[in-house]
Amino acid sequence: MSQELENRALSYLTRRHFLRECSTGMGMMALGSMLGSCENKPLGQEESLAKLAHILPKAKRVIYIHKAGSPSQLELFDYKPELVKWHGKDCPAELLKGKTFAFIRGVPKMLGPQGKFNQFGQSGAWVSDYLPYFQNVVDEVCFLKAMHTDQFNHAPAQLFMQ
Repeated sequence: MSQELENRALSYLTRRHFLRECSTGMGMMALGSMLGSCENKPLGQEESLAKLAHILPKAKRVIYIHKAGSPSQLELFDYKPELVKWHGKDCPAELLKGKTFAFIRGVPKMLGPQGKFNQFGQSGAWVSDYLPYFQNVVDEVCFLKAMHTDQFNHAPAQLFMQ
């Protein structure tokens, strides 16, 4: 995408648009954190609010890093045992039915993870051997695996997230 087109696309993303679109993502997590530390709770709500959280939140800040061109989460944190079984085989027709993909022609082959995965820490988080030092701190980070999009191209998602 040319720089001019990218700048034009980004000019339409306002703060209001960003917060509206992220209402179930980073925006709500930050808002929940800010409201959760509020001392001015409505009367009678103290007990019910305390019951909602199964652990007391400790995070004071969130560092969000998006690195275009970095390895996929499927190669780093998101182990898929079924994908390992399907590696090298034709993609099942039900996964392609009714979908449009930018660069797929014919029946593509499934591609499983290229690295090895093991579980680490007390949490048992699956981490690739591509991140040997990260394997030692998996219990100190949060893996957010609830993101979803219907976009089949990376570019719109990257423009939105940056």
